[in-house]
Amino acid sequence: MFTVVSYDIADDKRRADVANELENFGLRVQKSVFECFLNAEQFKETKGRLETKIDFAEDQIRYYYLCKKDFNKIECKGRNVIYRDEDYFMI
Repeated sequence: MFTVVSYDIADDKRRADVANELENFGLRVQKSVFECFLNAEQFKETKGRLETKIDFAEDQIRYYYLCKKDFNKIECKGRNVIYRDEDYFMI
């Protein structure tokens, strides 16, 4: 499943921890936005790891799921990189 993960983290250390964790699962496309191809197990693992790193009173993480039809409608202007699924990730 193609998932866009965005975040707004108040603390620099927590923000860096979240970004470092997301780099294990996807590609950073903007400073606080990652695009990830995740199966159900990977999504559960990613979400669990991220939610141990944030302060629920100050921070926010959003998950957006795109189906194949919507994924094919992604439009970018400027530095145009659209993440494509790879056969494997090196972690």
